[in-house]
Amino acid sequence: MSGKLQRRQFVKVAGAFITTAPLGRSFRVGMSVEKLRTAHIGVGGMGGADLASISSHPQVEVAGLCDVDANRLASAHQKHKQARTFSDYRQMLSEMGDSVDAVVVSTPDHTHAPAAMSAMNLGKPVYCQKPLTHEVFEARRLNQVAQQKELATQMGIQIHSAAAYRRAKQMIQDGMIGPVSHVHAWSGKNWGYDGKAFESQSGPPANLDWDLWMGTAAMRPFVPKVYHPGSWRRLIDFGTGTLGDMGVHIFDTPYGALKLTTPHTVRTECREPTGIGHPTRNVVEYEFPGTDYTTESMIWKWYDGADAPPSAEDLALTGEFQLPESYKLPGQGSLFVGQQGVMVLPHIGEAVLFPEAKFKEQARPEVENLNHYHQWVDACMGNGKASANFSYAGPLTEALLLGVVANRFPGKTLQWDAENLKVTNLAAANQLLKTDYRKDFVVENL
Repeated sequence: MSGKLQRRQFVKVAGAFITTAPLGRSFRVGMSVEKLRTAHIGVGGMGGADLASISSHPQVEVAGLCDVDANRLASAHQKHKQARTFSDYRQMLSEMGDSVDAVVVSTPDHTHAPAAMSAMNLGKPVYCQKPLTHEVFEARRLNQVAQQKELATQMGIQIHSAAAYRRAKQMIQDGMIGPVSHVHAWSGKNWGYDGKAFESQSGPPANLDWDLWMGTAAMRPFVPKVYHPGSWRRLIDFGTGTLGDMGVHIFDTPYGALKLTTPHTVRTECREPTGIGHPTRNVVEYEFPGTDYTTESMIWKWYDGADAPPSAEDLALTGEFQLPESYKLPGQGSLFVGQQGVMVLPHIGEAVLFPEAKFKEQARPEVENLNHYHQWVDACMGNGKASANFSYAGPLTEALLLGVVANRFPGKTLQWDAENLKVTNLAAANQLLKTDYRKDFVVENL
């Protein structure tokens, strides 16, 4: 289906379809089936990796492929010739609702929530790439609807299932370094843009449906190498910057190991907002309420771009907890400050404990690598539970994205009321928790 008139006609049909009872099998946690028929939204880049990994499960049958880039779609179709192909995920869900069991979303960040919710509205389990959503409100709603419908879900943070990270989590929860007071996390990557607005140089290429790529966002002219393929992660309307891209990976283990919930406050030090791109360097500080694995309150601090890794002055480690002069922090990772020791967890690698002599002889728990993708497929088919489901990924993403919101108000401490989903001391910040979708892309439950 192509052309704006046909697309508007389709939206009316799709809207009616989504509000009625879903066709075909409606999956719930605990159901058992012999074959899982998957539909994939976004099949290039990370979407191609997701497609390859999920289809490697012996009980998966790829039924549908969707991408706004015809070239990427054709390439994926060569590997899965039995699948039907689409450029519009709404059309795919509408036409294939009775022949698709589960949906994989691997699009730019701003399309995660509308695509995932459209699938869940039809009773379909969803695997969605990280960060789960582009906005705080979306993360809350995906979590709520997934629980209401009892759907098997998973956010694409593959290292969550890796042995090194599962081992580090167990070490923290075993009390190896004692209650944690601070976590420092960082990434030297720079998914920011401090420049001016872009000027259009040409129309979109013939292989790209620009209207569909824009999706829920306000329409603007295409600019080569900026949006697709390009640097959409750097731009506030489409991506979530370095914090959303890498922070969600690096924040994951501390968040899960310490059983963090929602922060009381968040504050960012960065340049003034431009309304175009995320800052190229950020220092974000959260204060979380205490848990069984932390001190009475817990400070989590993020550094990216040129501010990463943090300096010895930033870490403020004293006494025997100071890192050896010979030890160099990894370019990406996290550092836990406990009352009995310090843990450095590289991205990607095994944890290192200090003081070295104190922990040299301590045994580490034996854990195994899990297949993050297959774990979700198995959960869809009634076998076990996905460990990064939306009940976990929703609150994690919600907390993380508050830092992205705070980037627009540098130097101001935002007071967060999680129960009412609002910033209590800065009304302007609440306008960034949820933005309006373009009319043709409005989705029920969002």
